[in-house]
Amino acid sequence: MTARIGVVTFPGSLDDRDTQRAIRLAGAEPVALWHKDKDLKQVDAVVLPGGFSYGDYLRAGAISRFSPVMESVVDQAKAGLPVLGICNGFQVLTEAHLLPGAMLGNDHLHFICRDQKLRVENTDTAWTADYTAGQEIHIPLKNMDGRYVADERTLDMLEAEGRVAFRYVARGEDADGYGNPNGSLRDIAGITNEAGNVVGLMPHPEHAVEPLIGSGRTDGLPFFTSILKKLVAAS
Repeated sequence: MTARIGVVTFPGSLDDRDTQRAIRLAGAEPVALWHKDKDLKQVDAVVLPGGFSYGDYLRAGAISRFSPVMESVVDQAKAGLPVLGICNGFQVLTEAHLLPGAMLGNDHLHFICRDQKLRVENTDTAWTADYTAGQEIHIPLKNMDGRYVADERTLDMLEAEGRVAFRYVARGEDADGYGNPNGSLRDIAGITNEAGNVVGLMPHPEHAVEPLIGSGRTDGLPFFTSILKKLVAAS
């Protein structure tokens, strides 16, 4: 039985096709999901891709949070459905309160696009099991509203519970993509919910799955092989 992973398309989504390709390369079947449909088509997992849903009006992800498809995603995520939010998808997850905190504009007020070095902090989620704790990877990053913020109590909770999934490697800015690119608090690049089935991150793993395109690396492919193995093991 082939695992089926849904990819939601909102108005303004840019990376839905790239995400579908990454899923296919990992060995699963991508399933296109439309934002106006509540039916998730019995998929085994869902990815909210990057882009600028609804033009980022009001706030990034603020309108998408009320799309009909998100009603089903929220309900099923709370019941254990694996959900990955990439960039704009991460913003949608915070707006939908599936993940704590919020995403604000980059502290330098500029759009940023570059390869970014990350450190893997949590390998116990549905989307990160094929990494090793402490592993450093390069993943493309492109955002305008990528600064992760939360109150100190929430940040302390995420740290104490091991729910920081990825962190920007803070070694000073240079051409190799080191350092915090957007002012995210505690260098947080991605987090997980308490159950580990919902993960959000700002960098784009779907752009790092083949050596001939994107970053020229395959550091993002384990996101998609991790969930595939999780689903196969559960079947």
